[in-house]
Amino acid sequence: MTKKGGCDPKGVSIVLCGAAGQGIQTVESLLALLAYHTGFFVFSTKEYMSRVRGGVNSTEIRIASSPVKAYIDRIDILVALSPESILHTYHRVSKNTMILADTEAIGKIKDDSIVDIPLQKVAKTVGSPVVANTVAVGILSAMLKIPLDTVLSFVHSFFSKKKQTVVDLNISAVTKGYTIGKKLSLPPNIIEKLSSIGNQKKLMLLNGTRAISIGALTGGCSFISSYPMSPSTGVLTTLSQLSHRFDIITEQAEDEIAAINMALGASYAGARSMVTTSGGGFALMIEGVSLAGMLEQPVVIHVAQRPGPATGLPTRTEQADLELVLYAGHGEFPRVIYTPGTVLEGIQLTHKAFNMADAYQIPVFVLTDQYFVDSYYSSEPVDITTLSNEYYVETTTKRYNRYALNKSGISPRGIPGQGTGLVAVDSDEHDETGRITEDVHMRSQMVEKRLKKLKEIKKEAVPPTFIGKKNCSTLVICWGSTIHIVNEAVECLDDDTVGILHCSQVYPLHPDVKKYLSKISLGICVENNATGQFQRLLFRETGIMVEHKILQYNGLPFSVETIYSQLHQLLRGG
Repeated sequence: MTKKGGCDPKGVSIVLCGAAGQGIQTVESLLALLAYHTGFFVFSTKEYMSRVRGGVNSTEIRIASSPVKAYIDRIDILVALSPESILHTYHRVSKNTMILADTEAIGKIKDDSIVDIPLQKVAKTVGSPVVANTVAVGILSAMLKIPLDTVLSFVHSFFSKKKQTVVDLNISAVTKGYTIGKKLSLPPNIIEKLSSIGNQKKLMLLNGTRAISIGALTGGCSFISSYPMSPSTGVLTTLSQLSHRFDIITEQAEDEIAAINMALGASYAGARSMVTTSGGGFALMIEGVSLAGMLEQPVVIHVAQRPGPATGLPTRTEQADLELVLYAGHGEFPRVIYTPGTVLEGIQLTHKAFNMADAYQIPVFVLTDQYFVDSYYSSEPVDITTLSNEYYVETTTKRYNRYALNKSGISPRGIPGQGTGLVAVDSDEHDETGRITEDVHMRSQMVEKRLKKLKEIKKEAVPPTFIGKKNCSTLVICWGSTIHIVNEAVECLDDDTVGILHCSQVYPLHPDVKKYLSKISLGICVENNATGQFQRLLFRETGIMVEHKILQYNGLPFSVETIYSQLHQLLRGG
């Protein structure tokens, strides 16, 4: 594939491609960590099929001497581990791509550009064909000039929980691979990109799943109940692994309906509750979302988007559930929707979600996607000591009314057993005491009470992030995970008239969004969906229609080159 419109992203792009079960994830984990600790800036992401074995999966690892945080099409080094790998990545390969392949595994291909690396042969010589992936780590480490001592130390640490025979086997495999890699000559274009190692100041290497999990911990999460659903499950498993250290109750429910109802029950009892799910699972939770609205019960709901309808592409990415989350639940009640695009936002906004849910007694959503939760970024550390929590529970008295009417619409929240009052809640419409009522006047008061909170909620809206010159005439608008991709594409444009507006809170919108939109002559909305859902929300909330949109809905994230190419065309009237 040739460069699109002159965009040549920095750094080196290494792509590992093979079948599920071939250990690509092991290579990614080891190589990304090795490059990171050697001093490179690192970004990695993956695309994979929904099967345990077989199919074709690939992982991209970008390394550079300056920050890299986005998916690109270009492949500098391709490691092909299965016969289908070459065809699967063909559209991303150029004459400058160095292809490493084991012809014993993929079959003999008449292509002079392919460098034969005997992964299977070496692995068998070492003692097991299973360690072919570790041989590949050794080869790539040597090519990247990572010291052998560093490589051996990491491999030993990586497999340290396994039997000593397994550790020794992998040490031998990576050493043999390193010897092979030292003999391979890199093309001049790759050598140039590897010429300097950046000082990345010991940044964090963090993926979106971990960021959301850290945000939940700092937000005081004490209960999570979920039913596993890709790509959201990692948050449940991460918090489960940490539950003994942070006093969190974790529960894998029998289904999504049970999960959200458990979370609401725990919230009623005083816990800071969370559920994590994806679109199909969230569809089952919607009645529970309405229940949260009527009970005015705090809950944080993490929805990691993937393509639908129905099962769709269960292991791919998309941004098509915005309207589902925005309008979920029958009846009218307030909510907040955060859409983090960086791992720092993932931590900070998930933390904020717990405080907002408690303060306003509402459901708060953290809306991500497969690309965000599965990608690793070199990122600045977060000082979590600055992330404080506020608790809004009151000790009840005998005259306590759970739904007392007041000016703000936020009634005092009591917890059963903490005081002498009765904490009565009901899914039917109720009076101030929490008891069922069909009085039409009280019904109107309760609806108005719940909606009244939105005025105060808007005052705490997160402002959009603006990147560019103040007097720019064109604005590229994005939300969620596309921010780094858009940012790098706009940097490639090198055009001071183009700015970026990234929204990490899409509802309710901060007033600054309208101010930015009203000052430009051209707006372009970038979304991973087919219909421009955020474009419609912007028009609904601001009255301003963003003229153009760049959409993608094939299950893959945008690449930097694709965004660059389409922006280049739009800006030149194409």
